[in-house]
Amino acid sequence: MTQKYYKLVALFVLIVSCADTKVEDVTKTKTTPVTSVKNYNNKTIQVYTTAKDTELRLTKTSEQTFKNKVQPLETEIAVFVNPKKTFQEYLGIGGAITDASAEVFSKLNDTQQNKLLQSLYGKDGIGYNIIRTSIHSSDFGLGSHTYIKEGDAELKTFSIAKDKEKRLPFIKRAIDLINENDLVFYASPWSPPAFMKSNKSMLQGGKLLPEFRQAWANYYVKFIKAYEAEGIPVWGLTIQNEPMATQRWESCIYTAEEERDFLKDYLGPTLENAGLGDKNIVVWDHNRDLITNRANTIFGDPEASKYAWGIGFHWYETWTGGLPKYDNLKNINESFPSKNMLFTEGCQESFATERLHFWPNAERYGNSMINDFNSGVVGWTDWNILLDERGGPNHVENFCFAPIHANTKTGELIYTPTYYYIGHFSKFIKPGALRVSTTTSRTTIESTSFQNKDGKIVTVVMNKTDRKIAYKLIVGDSETLLEIEPRAMQSIIY
Repeated sequence: MTQKYYKLVALFVLIVSCADTKVEDVTKTKTTPVTSVKNYNNKTIQVYTTAKDTELRLTKTSEQTFKNKVQPLETEIAVFVNPKKTFQEYLGIGGAITDASAEVFSKLNDTQQNKLLQSLYGKDGIGYNIIRTSIHSSDFGLGSHTYIKEGDAELKTFSIAKDKEKRLPFIKRAIDLINENDLVFYASPWSPPAFMKSNKSMLQGGKLLPEFRQAWANYYVKFIKAYEAEGIPVWGLTIQNEPMATQRWESCIYTAEEERDFLKDYLGPTLENAGLGDKNIVVWDHNRDLITNRANTIFGDPEASKYAWGIGFHWYETWTGGLPKYDNLKNINESFPSKNMLFTEGCQESFATERLHFWPNAERYGNSMINDFNSGVVGWTDWNILLDERGGPNHVENFCFAPIHANTKTGELIYTPTYYYIGHFSKFIKPGALRVSTTTSRTTIESTSFQNKDGKIVTVVMNKTDRKIAYKLIVGDSETLLEIEPRAMQSIIY
């Protein structure tokens, strides 16, 4: 009897152990290899390049093949890609269609409007599939507005009529060019209506008054339903744009605890009760500096966390003089692996006409995109997709750069280097791709890789130095020798 008992116990332990293993495997689906290929010999490589002081702009610059790998030397520069190790699934890249972008777009003739749309969303463009917009006004527009009459807490006067004038027509034309399975459309509020706030103004910060929390949660529902009635599928929303910034434009402050409680007690339940529980809620939507505190507070609370798809962030923490805090993203990825990270806004501030083609602006994008993706980020959203010759319009004169500017006096479209640098990712990496393990042997070049569903790998390499660099691209047991121009970006497809 004793031996049978021990055998039964051992069998039970073995079964439980196997069951535990299965659960662990399920939680690690993001790191499941998508290929067992080790040898890429004779496989064709296509290289596309954008480089400063040249005519190269997403230009195909070479085509070659892999050969057997040779042990690299310390004196050589190398990019190492390991296709056996894959990570997060790629959601996509895009930009915001703001009231400012829509205003500028409306001033273009039909030819230039079509050119712009094709450049961003068309099959020969750079493949944007993410669109962000504001819930009523932000600073990038001709003035402040809401969707209700001031004081209407019951939202009886709710109307998106103003958006129908210029913003919605632009959004609809963009959506028509995006594969419906790839479209990610989300919205962010900059401020509740003035009467709902402690400072009685949409500007200069202030807080949402407790007695209006339910009314404000209802406002999100009204927005989603109004947009979807226009044929625009809403993927999700962020709770508040930059909730720790008191700005001279539309802004509203939430501490981490206040955002957590608004999510779990009001917004989350309200969306569910309205049949909108499938909408993705993104918390924080501010800089990388304080992001881990927000994640710890919200994701650490099971009742709040269950409503949160993930966390969004901007790149403006460098205003203090420091460097981008990519390590904070890695910390969140390690601490809360089931949550997603989404870059929700970035732009080069302080517009100046003479810097429309300033190369470091593009390199800021390249550095951020490579490091954000390597930190576990699933998607990347630029700020305004289009601005005018002054970096606006902006009703508080907070003029900034965009990847594309339009001279509203001449009708000319101006494609900045940033447009091409973003394109090195968005044009070649497709939604559903998995990030592939990629490292470099030197800090002179930066790199990331993704494998598309069709099996092709896209490796992006950036050279911020003033000299041409020869480097080995080593993939599995194969290698090839490549060169990258000074101040250049490359996309390598194989």
